[in-house]
Amino acid sequence: MFKKIALLLSVVAILFTSCKKEFLDTYSTTSVSDVDAVKTTQNAWAALNGIHRALTNQYDAQPQGGEAGAMSIRDLMGEDVIYTIASGRGDFSTMIRWIGQRNVADIQIRFVYRYYYRIIANANVLINGIDGAEGPDTDKKIIKGQALAYRAWAHFNLVQLWGERFDATKPNDALGVPLMMTSTLEGQPRATVKAVYDQINLDIDNAITLLAGYTRAGSAAKSNINQSVAYGYKARIALAQQNWSVAATSAASARAGLSLMTNPSYLTGFNDITNIEWMWGSRIITETTPFFYQFHSFMATNYNGSAVKTQPKAINSALWLALPATDIRKQCWIQNGTAATVQAGIPWNTGAAGTGYSYIQYHMKKFWLSDLTASVGDVPYMRVAEMYLIEAEARARQGGQDLAAQTALFTLIKNRNPSYVMSTNTGQALINEIMFHRRVELWGEGFRFTDLKRTNSDLDRTLAPNTNPTISVTMNVPAGDKQWLWLFPQDEINNNPAIIQNPL
Repeated sequence: MFKKIALLLSVVAILFTSCKKEFLDTYSTTSVSDVDAVKTTQNAWAALNGIHRALTNQYDAQPQGGEAGAMSIRDLMGEDVIYTIASGRGDFSTMIRWIGQRNVADIQIRFVYRYYYRIIANANVLINGIDGAEGPDTDKKIIKGQALAYRAWAHFNLVQLWGERFDATKPNDALGVPLMMTSTLEGQPRATVKAVYDQINLDIDNAITLLAGYTRAGSAAKSNINQSVAYGYKARIALAQQNWSVAATSAASARAGLSLMTNPSYLTGFNDITNIEWMWGSRIITETTPFFYQFHSFMATNYNGSAVKTQPKAINSALWLALPATDIRKQCWIQNGTAATVQAGIPWNTGAAGTGYSYIQYHMKKFWLSDLTASVGDVPYMRVAEMYLIEAEARARQGGQDLAAQTALFTLIKNRNPSYVMSTNTGQALINEIMFHRRVELWGEGFRFTDLKRTNSDLDRTLAPNTNPTISVTMNVPAGDKQWLWLFPQDEINNNPAIIQNPL
C-alpha cells in the first residue's frame, strides 16, 4: 500500500463519540491508536462510526466526498449520465474521457484506491482486535460483523476496477488487487482475482452470520450495516461471479420484509435516509456536512454550486424516450429543460429561484437537496429496487427460470408504472428488458461502469444521441480491452515493491 499513507489508514479516522445510544448522531475528530480503538466495545463502536464517516469524508479534491465520488466516477465512465455543456464545469473529466484510469498520476484513481484501502485498514483494526475488547459479546459480534462486511465490500469494489472481470468459465488466475487482512505498513503483492473473491465471500458469509438478530436503531440507523445489507452485498458479489442461484436467493433474503417506496416518494429528491426503500446510506448532518465535496454538490439539481449550475446532468435520451409516460421514473428528467420545467416541484436555493442555473434537454431532477439552508441531503447506497433487479437478472440468466425473473421484474416495475403488464419476454429479450430497467432505476447511483464490465459489454456512447463527443471524447471501448483495467497509482508503484502494474 502507500507507505506514506498507511499510517493514516491504520490509525486516523477512528473517531471517538460521546456515550450515547445513537453512535452516528454526533461526531468528533479525536484520533486514537489501534490498541485504544479496541480496548472496549464503547471505543470500538466509535471506531466503527469512523468507518461510517469515511464514506462521506472530504478527500483530495472537489467533489471527492468518499463513496459519492466513487459512485460518480463509475457512472460517468458509462453512457447514461451525461455532461452536455462543453463550457461547463468538468469534474472527473479525465475519467469521463477514459484517460484518467490509464494515467498513473491521475488524482481520481489515487483517490479511489486510497479511499477503499482506508476502509479496509480501519475494518482490520476491529476484525483483528474486537474479540479481546472489554464489553458485551453481543456488541462484539455486531461490530465485527459490520467490519467484515466493510472489508468484503471494499475489496469487491477494488477488484472490479483494478482486476480482470470474473468469468465463471475460467480459472480467474489473473492478478487482482492486494488482499489486506491486517493493518500493516508493508506493501502486499496482488492476489489473483479468484483469491480476492474467495476472501470476499468468506468475509461476507461470516458477516451475515454475526449480524443475525441485529436491529439498527437511532436517527442514522441505516448508516450501519445489518444482515439485510450484508445479504445485499452477497447478491452483488454473486452477480459479478455469474453465480446466478446465489445472487437470486441472496437478493430475496436481502429484501425480505422490506418495501418499495410509493410513486409520490419517488419524486421527493432521493435525499432522505428514512425512505422505506433505502436499505443502506449515509445520513448527512448539518454539523459535518462536506459541502462542496458531497454527492449533492455534484448531482443535486438545486445545489447552489458551479458543478450543478454550469453542468447539469442529463440522462441518455434513448433511455428516457423508451420509458412510457405512465412510468413515474420518467418525471425524474425533463425532456425540454427550462427554469419553469426543472424548478417545478423542487425547492430552490438563495434569492431568485434558480438564479444562474443552466438548463438542458433531458435535464435531471432525480436528486435534490433536502435542506437548502444547510446544503445537505442523505446519500443512497443500496435500495430494495436493486434487489428485485438482481433477482430478476440472475433468474433470467440462469436458464429455465424465466417465470421467476418475470415475476421479480413485475413486482418492481408495476410499482413504478401502474400500466405495466408482466413481461412475456424470454431468453436474451428478457435479459435486455431487465437491464434497461436497471439502467433507468439505478441511474446516478454508481453502477454503470461495473455493470458494463461484469457483463463483458462494449462501451458504446454513440447509442446515446445526446452525448457531447467533445466532452466524452472516447465513444467506443470494446469489451475486454485493457482500458477496462485501471492502472495502479504512481504512489503505490513507488512505495510498494511487491506490486505489479496492469498492462500499459
